[in-house]
Amino acid sequence: MKKSKILHEALFSELVEKSAMKQQVYASAIDAFKVFKSVASQMAAEYKTYPKNNKSDFPVPLEVEPHGDFEFSMKFGGDTLIFILHTNIFEIPRDHKVMQTKYIQDDPSRSYCGIIHVYNFLTDSFKYNRVNDLGYLIGRIFVNGEKHYFIDGKSELGFHYNNFRQHKIDKIHVDQIIESAIRYTLSFDLLIPPYEQVKLLTVDDMKNTINTMSLKTGKRLGFKFYSDQDVTD
Repeated sequence: MKKSKILHEALFSELVEKSAMKQQVYASAIDAFKVFKSVASQMAAEYKTYPKNNKSDFPVPLEVEPHGDFEFSMKFGGDTLIFILHTNIFEIPRDHKVMQTKYIQDDPSRSYCGIIHVYNFLTDSFKYNRVNDLGYLIGRIFVNGEKHYFIDGKSELGFHYNNFRQHKIDKIHVDQIIESAIRYTLSFDLLIPPYEQVKLLTVDDMKNTINTMSLKTGKRLGFKFYSDQDVTD
């Protein structure tokens, strides 16, 4: 009977320790997401006072719209970036490069992270309810319980923000990440889809209005799209 109690105490201890650790990671991820939302809103407010755009014949919007506690969008030009915080905590896969870093090996609990996904959509996809249009994941921001982060992503996002040990969430880093995401999106242009993909049209497509047509539109529709990843210690 005494032996059974010792085994239960070990189980209970493991339960409490791991749950507390995940709750700390979740709290850090929530805090990080609030920083992203705050910095994005400050950027949009600053843009409203930008004189060059206010005098333009073709004003270009830069707007931030919250969608609850775990999502917000940034609309600029013809693009929309959507930031989504996942409500669960994940452990980085063992075959991921970051797992080989000394930072993780010194404390494996650092491999538990919250994830902020950043997607790029065409603004017209929402404006005209084009439900078949495609968005692209341009980055995943991993935030651990110490508020250290790294990013899996495209070009600027995946290459410049990959030092898990040194990079920590703060307003300066978040501002740099959002700026890089916008710059990447501006350079990630809409390409004409391959002819073979659009040469056929169904009667149902033709009967629908141009705004709700079920033809898919995406920046790289029909083209390969790779992530760039190289995490350092």
